[in-house]
Amino acid sequence: MKVNRHAKIVELINKYRIETQEELAERLNQVGFHVTQATVSRDIRDLKLTKVPAENGKQKYAVLESGNTAMGEKYIRILRDGFVSMDMAQNILVIKTVSGMAMAVGAALDAMKWTELVGCIAGDDTVMCAVRSVDDTILLMEKIKKLLAK
Repeated sequence: MKVNRHAKIVELINKYRIETQEELAERLNQVGFHVTQATVSRDIRDLKLTKVPAENGKQKYAVLESGNTAMGEKYIRILRDGFVSMDMAQNILVIKTVSGMAMAVGAALDAMKWTELVGCIAGDDTVMCAVRSVDDTILLMEKIKKLLAK
């Protein structure tokens, strides 16, 4: 449950301008995670979220992107927990996930910032990844297989 909640938090702060713990708790409650402000506070600490300047002069939560291996491990865990299978169609990689995990897996893949990956679109149990070329798709599949095998 904690891994799913953490994945949803990353997804929410990437999608919305979330300025407070209360706002994050409200968003989590709206999508079915029943949390308190104390739980959100611990999650923010666990995920090592930071506040960055927002467009409106205020601040918003963001994932700390400083080559943090702990965050990389969280993304890998999300990928492992949600992954079911993958297949390619030219330069499109289609990843099947556990029901409800596609957005979290897509957000984790995007956060890994692999040069081969242009971006992901996710539904409930399927992630479509736009990849730069057919060769890059094969390379990306190998990278994912290695992460899953560890």
